[in-house]
Amino acid sequence: MTDLSIGNWNARFIRRAVAAAIGALALVTTGAQALTVYSAGPDELIRNLAEGYERATGVKVDVFQADTGKVMARLEAEAANPRADVVISASWDSALDLHQRGWLLTYQSPNAAKVPALYKGPSYVAQGLSALAIAWNPGSGTPRPQDWSDLAGEAFRGKVNMPNPAQSGTALELLSGLQAAHGADAWKLFGELKAKGMNISGANAQALNPVLQGAKAAVFGAVDYVTYGAQAKGEKVDIIFPSSGTVVAARPMMILKSSKAQADARKFIDYVLSDAGQTAVARVYLIPARSDVAAQRPGLDSFKALPPADAQERAGRQALLERFTELFARR
Repeated sequence: MTDLSIGNWNARFIRRAVAAAIGALALVTTGAQALTVYSAGPDELIRNLAEGYERATGVKVDVFQADTGKVMARLEAEAANPRADVVISASWDSALDLHQRGWLLTYQSPNAAKVPALYKGPSYVAQGLSALAIAWNPGSGTPRPQDWSDLAGEAFRGKVNMPNPAQSGTALELLSGLQAAHGADAWKLFGELKAKGMNISGANAQALNPVLQGAKAAVFGAVDYVTYGAQAKGEKVDIIFPSSGTVVAARPMMILKSSKAQADARKFIDYVLSDAGQTAVARVYLIPARSDVAAQRPGLDSFKALPPADAQERAGRQALLERFTELFARR
């Protein structure tokens, strides 16, 4: 299966991410016997999972937490001397790529029996699921959007943010899913959004914060669990699943074959897929990977999901990213 290679991420972003990952972010704890987990947010979830695992096993967990781009950049930078044991990403493509490259340990947790086949493979399994949505501030003075195309209307001129797909794996998955589903019409929409001044704004939180603060009206491609979390804190924001469909983003977990703590790494995957681990996943408003654990937000049956990506779609994502970046770089 051909897939988006880590080495093909936007070059400028890789250089910046490697520097940031190595120079600015540090492991949370230290210890020769610790299990090292690299995780693409949410920070609250990995912190709770690490603490729960430590209580259950007595094994300390070192955590490097960042966005997907920085996690993947750090893995690439450390390829000659790997440090991570377990990796949790927000991009399913990253798991497929690492599997293709032979970096991952084959492991099927017994606790993955209730994870749908679509969300697990020989060396990776979903931690949880999210979907991409419109996050809309009802106090913005704009009409309530129902579909992606509504954000290209005149009422939303200069009032829409989108996470940068060079930094957000889920944003790239959304672009890819929309192109696969709608072809040229998707690019017509991207052009209209550009013409109406849609701003490409960092990773997911950076895109959402101005909407919560009232500086913007909506996010095109908000990660739903982040927005549900903001709602739970009292923020005035609505989550709207577009009528034409959206992308489900699975968050893969994987063990590096280079790990010197493979037994503990397997136990960590088992813990995340245990009742306690999946309950922690649900508490941050992700949909649990296990179908027998209840979510604390609307589930997969509450919106129209676009078909999952195939190998051809994934293989074209680097070209898609370059085309999109070029479009929004034009004056």
